[in-house]
Amino acid sequence: MSTVVREGVLVTISPEHDLVAATVPGFKHEVVNLLHEGPLELRLDLDGTKKMDIVGMGMVIAMHNSMQKIGGHFSLVNIPENIMKMFRSMRLDQHLNMRA
Repeated sequence: MSTVVREGVLVTISPEHDLVAATVPGFKHEVVNLLHEGPLELRLDLDGTKKMDIVGMGMVIAMHNSMQKIGGHFSLVNIPENIMKMFRSMRLDQHLNMRA
């Protein structure tokens, strides 16, 4: 389960688990429900996430693409260093709005 905070047009979702193959399907369901609300800005707070695999990375990219499709804004915050290194190695830090 994730924590969701709504502040006007900004919605912040904070998964309180790792974003790996075993947990992404449940997280995806939460995100799809949030996207149906039509937020203008979606923030993914990774403070409670310690590990992310390629399935989790794919989920992050899908969130970014979904927000772009509706003209919204997507950002990542509180990114652990090990996950930031993965984003950098794939050069995703050049395409995503990220803040450690």
